[in-house]
Order: sequence, then C-alpha cells, then structure tokens
Amino acid sequence: MPPAALLERATELLRAVLTFDAPADGIVSAYFQKQRALGPRERHALAETVYAVLRQRLRLQHLAQSGSGPLERRLAIAGWQGEERSLQSALEPHEREWLAAVRAVDLASLPDKLRHNLPTWLAEALRHELGDPEFQALAESLQSSAPLDLRVNTMKARRDDVRIALQSEGIAAAPTPYSPWGLRIAGRPAVNRLPLFKEGMFEVQDEGSQLLAMLVDPRRGEMVVDFCAGAGGKTLALGAMMRSTGRLYAFDTSGHRLEALKPRLSRSGLSNVHPVQIAHERDERVKRLAGKIDRVLVDAPCSGLGTLRRNPDLKWRQTPDTVAALRRQQDAILASAARLLKPGGRLVYATCSLLRLENEEVAAMFDRSQPDFRPVGAAEVLHRHIADVSGLVVDRKLRLWPHRHATDGFFAAIWQRRA
Repeated sequence: MPPAALLERATELLRAVLTFDAPADGIVSAYFQKQRALGPRERHALAETVYAVLRQRLRLQHLAQSGSGPLERRLAIAGWQGEERSLQSALEPHEREWLAAVRAVDLASLPDKLRHNLPTWLAEALRHELGDPEFQALAESLQSSAPLDLRVNTMKARRDDVRIALQSEGIAAAPTPYSPWGLRIAGRPAVNRLPLFKEGMFEVQDEGSQLLAMLVDPRRGEMVVDFCAGAGGKTLALGAMMRSTGRLYAFDTSGHRLEALKPRLSRSGLSNVHPVQIAHERDERVKRLAGKIDRVLVDAPCSGLGTLRRNPDLKWRQTPDTVAALRRQQDAILASAARLLKPGGRLVYATCSLLRLENEEVAAMFDRSQPDFRPVGAAEVLHRHIADVSGLVVDRKLRLWPHRHATDGFFAAIWQRRA
C-alpha cells in the first residue's frame, strides 16, 4: 500500500478508536476484517500506532496543537510506529517540519500530567498508593508495551522442550522469572499460527495470571469452580494442575466468552472442564453446588487497570463512577462464591486492577462480614511452586505491579472456610 494511503488508514482508525465507544482491540480487529488488502506489516504499523497514541494521548494531543490539519492525522504522525522512511514519504513539507519540532521537545520540561499520561483521578490514587518516585516508575512502565507470555501446557509438554521448539521457529523465548510454566517472548510474533500452538502445547497467558492458578492450587479429583471464567485462560491452567481429573466448572455470564473457551479446551486435551453460562451470581445452577466445592477462584470483573500496557484505552474509558459500580459487583460476587465452599475449602479473590478500592478494600470487607473464613497467606501457597516469593506478597496477599515484576498488575487474597 502506498505510504500516503497507509497514513490515511491510520488516521481513519484513530478517529474510530478515540470515540471510546467500545474497546480499542475490538475496533482494531473489526477494522482489519474489513481491510482485507492490508498485509502483516501494515496491520502491525496501524495497530501499534493506535496503541502508542492511546498510551501517550495527553502528551501527543498537547504537542499536536502546534500543527495543522485533522487532529487524528497529527496524532498518527506523532505516534507513528511503522517504517520511518514510509512516514516521511507520506508527509507534506510543512508536516515534516512540524514533526521534527515535536521530536525536539524536551519531554522532561513538560508538566507532570503530560509525562505520566494518566487521567487525574487515577494518577492521584496511584501516587497516594506508591509515593511519587515509584508512581513515576509505574507511569513510565505503563507507556510501554507488554511482553508476550506463554504458559506451557504441562499435560502435553515440558517448558524447555517448548522453548527449544520455538527457537527452531526463529522465536527466542526465555523462562519467566516466577512461573515454572511460563516463557516470555519479546515482540509480537504470530505464535497462534505455529503447529505447537495448534497442538495445544502452550497458551498465551500473562505470568501474573499463571500465579493466580497457583494460589488456587487444586488437587487431583477435587471439585473446583472458576467463578468468572471468561475465555478460560486460568480455567485451562487449573485443569492442567488437576491432571484432567475431578470436576472443574467454568462459570460466566457471557456465552460469547465461554464460546471462545471451546477451541482452547479442545487443544488442551482436558476432559474435566464443564463450561456453564449463568445469569448472575445467584443463579440456581450456582446455588445447587453450595457447600460442595473444594476450591473457588473469583477473578472478579474489575477496571482492568493492571493491563494498561495491553489495553491503554481503559484509562480513558474507566471513571470513578464505573469503578464504584464494579466495587459493588465485586462484593456481591465474592459473597455468593463463598457459599460454594465446603468446610476446609479454599477461596481466592483476584483482580487485574491496580486500585486498593477493588483489591485490599474488598478483602477487608470480606474479612469483616465472613467470620466463617480465615485468611491464608499467599506466600505459603506460592512456596509449593516457587522457591523465592520475595517481593510478590504484601500483607499476606499477592500484589503484582508492571514496573516491579514485568507482569500485568494483579491482586489476590486467599481464605479457607473453617471446619
């Protein structure tokens, strides 16, 4: 595609994404389905440009004020992630001059808000949580893209064998620092096209998400519930830990998400997973299992702000009001899920949020309202799988940060039902 046409596509795509009417990944995916003529490099340039603009939106909008022409075009030019030569050939002379001036700006001289690129309410909450120096480190990490983490399916393969097989495909993968099942890849190779993927040897899953499955720590033959299973990444990890024995329920209110689990389940080789669509947390299909379950994972609906490296549009789409509504939902779901546990059963509450409101405050509310459950330290559970858990656990709860652990942001608390 001619460079000028590709830049026009980037402008068009940004115009759609910046309405914030829907998740950016869905808009980008739908756009590519309509633009069948785009090649892999062109798709990569467009997608990465969109995400770069979303990560640095406040700064780029400020810098774009000095230019002329459609705002989305100026943003696409300033955030361009394709070939430099292609970009330069697509620009008018005055645009080249403007871009050179923009690139010459000393970013350290800009106001704090234009450097951290976060909405004020979120920046204030995170600065209060971390203190200024570490907040700045977090904000900087959130403006970069996340690595690609894989979870090796231990039902079918060993991690080192998969690493060597990936290397033979020209993909360099390194063991993740914490998860014994994980491999980390720089860049975004199309791993879903590999025979290894199609044969179910691995799944794409952030290392932090893998640690959540370890906290559930299911045993062979048990009855386990993944209460908010979604597309089933953690469900599959739990099933592999159970060696496809027992019974593993994957509950979710979205039939669309559970439908996405089916091909993954087929690849995995697991036969103990039972997807169940429920209407809400008080569904009769949930009530029938009350007091019968050994372990429950509640990966609750949340703001998703721990995934900003992957989903930078979330910081512009979430608000204090949406987070408050999610908090009420989290309390209700956790209380309902707790009723499933038999005496001695384990409950894990988790989010991919960075906010205390969705994390520690939910756990504290559960502690106050549920005397039948006693807290369990995350470190003692993780030690079954990881030798060194230092830095992963705060106040007996798992707390992962992108700038500290190179994972998505995750929180998890554990309880055991008293006998």
